[in-house]
Amino acid sequence: MKLIRSKYIFIVSVITAGLLLDGCSKSFLERAPLGTLTSGDVSSKDGINALLIGAYAALDGQQDGVAAIGGGNPWEAAPSNWIYGSVAGGDAHKGSDATDQPPVSQIATGQFDASNGFFNTKWKVLFDGIVRINNILALLPNAVGMTSAEKTEVKAEARFLRGHYYFELKKMFGKVPWVDETMIVDYKQPNNVDIWPKIEAEFQFASDSLPGTQSQVGRANKWAAMCYLAKTYVFEAKYAEAKVLFDKITVSGMTSNGLPYALTPRFEDNFDSDTKNKSESVFAIQMVANDGTGAISNANQGEMLNFPYNSPFGCCGFYQPTQELVNSYRTTAAGLPYLDDYNSHAVKNDMGILSTEAFTPDTDPVDPRLDWTVGRRGIPYLDWGNHPGRAWVRDQTYAGPYAPKKNVYWQYNQDKYKDANSWAPGSAININLIRYADVLLLAAEAEAGLNNLDAAEGYVNQVRVRAGNSQTKVYKYLNDATPMGGFSTTPAANYVVNPYPAGDFVAQGKDYALKAIRFERKLELAMEGQRYFDIVRWGVANTTLTAFWSYESQITTDLAGAKYISPRNDHYPVPQRQIDLSFKNGAKTLEQNDGY
Repeated sequence: MKLIRSKYIFIVSVITAGLLLDGCSKSFLERAPLGTLTSGDVSSKDGINALLIGAYAALDGQQDGVAAIGGGNPWEAAPSNWIYGSVAGGDAHKGSDATDQPPVSQIATGQFDASNGFFNTKWKVLFDGIVRINNILALLPNAVGMTSAEKTEVKAEARFLRGHYYFELKKMFGKVPWVDETMIVDYKQPNNVDIWPKIEAEFQFASDSLPGTQSQVGRANKWAAMCYLAKTYVFEAKYAEAKVLFDKITVSGMTSNGLPYALTPRFEDNFDSDTKNKSESVFAIQMVANDGTGAISNANQGEMLNFPYNSPFGCCGFYQPTQELVNSYRTTAAGLPYLDDYNSHAVKNDMGILSTEAFTPDTDPVDPRLDWTVGRRGIPYLDWGNHPGRAWVRDQTYAGPYAPKKNVYWQYNQDKYKDANSWAPGSAININLIRYADVLLLAAEAEAGLNNLDAAEGYVNQVRVRAGNSQTKVYKYLNDATPMGGFSTTPAANYVVNPYPAGDFVAQGKDYALKAIRFERKLELAMEGQRYFDIVRWGVANTTLTAFWSYESQITTDLAGAKYISPRNDHYPVPQRQIDLSFKNGAKTLEQNDGY
């Protein structure tokens, strides 16, 4: 049985937030009491498990209605990090037009500061999850009707979730206060101590204590915890420690529902509600459409803006992939990427061309992942017909000619997986917090860091071989006028992608290998909220984004004034509102990041 969020789970989350435990008042975690339950009301096996479900439910940062947990718009706390990872990292433009959601424009151009309310929303949402976990762990020792083994299981799942929430906070904000169940009498803790070791400890305990499989697919298992721990090590450049874990994961790892870890045969299966929770799903937020709540809070509410404008989806024209990203999918005749000069081999676009005017798509070689990631003129947009170009774009001159694709539901199964309970659509497509392709590329990075270049090449080539499978190619429609009639066996574009030749990484050296690995992450994980955090941790954000803005600003008008200032932009600012709320005994407990 899947771990399905529902109206019941929303009620559980409200109970969690409303527990009358001390220490939440007048702090950056302040939450008004929403009920009168005492700790005794939930200190039973059923009560603890209900609270744990509420802690899982907080993963998506959403609640019934239009606001994210703790206030703010749903997209401000989207767990996909489409704003903070992909728009900020150059995968995508904000989209829409210049007047819409200006705080996102600040983030897209590096011109954000601590007063930007989006950061405050994201901070509160992540700490809301931590509050829920801390309440569970504080109640757990005295819970009745539970065996020691059952308590250990709950503790391990709870600490896994707390590790996730802190991992998100750490990679976004840098300086983060550590608050656990021993500190609930005083949530005002300083943020001047590195919390990476504590995050490691969360995932280590979960990896040691969780079972290999779970009865509900949405619950974390030991292998998900091990993958998260290994990813944490890579973020810290602890490659030897990470390698030990990757060696185990790639041989014996399995999903919570018992499938051995493997890349799915088709790349696109990771972004289709009909094929979710397959062998590539390490840990995913379980989305469900039409759950009976009359809202889309459990159906990717954070992505509700990210559909082509003036299209069958109704709203809203945000999250438009960049030309620079599209160019990255250009391949040589041998099926390899242009690692350095891909912008010199630009993919043809339809800028300035009306949808009623003729346009022939690019005919030179491209990686097929392009057309499962980006909607572009003249290429099938899933099974909705060929993308018509300008007719589906609010303002081409502002944000370019492209549309997002990984977050969009198919036409053939929309009756089951589309959610129309709001002014913009929801869907049942899972949010993959970690998928196996991510794990393989992290493993490649660790091996390259240790100068094991053959092993690194092997991991990268697994990803590229899957990309080249004929099944992953976008095919032309049998009849463009009636796309639901099916597809032909003729690819819609000139798709050519191949693995690196055997021994290529060793022959060309470590710097080349790292460049290839990093580029592969860009291609494979594009539009999945990862890019900004990758280029920051690699120490290349300044040069990468400066080059991106220079190129892309020749095409669109939305990036005027973009600038990266290091170390200021290496982390997002601690929200000013949280600093203002952090005063204790007349002194603030939260420090701001450098440069703000």
